[in-house]
Amino acid sequence: MAEEANEDVKARKERERDELYALDISDVEWHSAPGTETHEERVEIAYLPGGAVAMRSSLDPDTVLRYTEAEWRAFVLGARDGEFDLEERPRAEDVVSE
Repeated sequence: MAEEANEDVKARKERERDELYALDISDVEWHSAPGTETHEERVEIAYLPGGAVAMRSSLDPDTVLRYTEAEWRAFVLGARDGEFDLEERPRAEDVVSE
């Protein structure tokens, strides 16, 4: 019974993803964080039907990721909670070879 439910959820999510990527987003309005200039590298998002969101980099506007409302909500809540905070790592130029 649980396996059947998992298959139903998987099929529903695949269907949602396929529908999301089938949307024509050529006319969407892209938004970026306030204070960023158009010539700066930045993340841009567009709001899609049903609460979905598209996201791209200003440096690669042809590569667009799309998220359902539930996926986007989970990401935003996780980011607010610090789940994606990066730990300080030494940069390659700071590492001294012996």
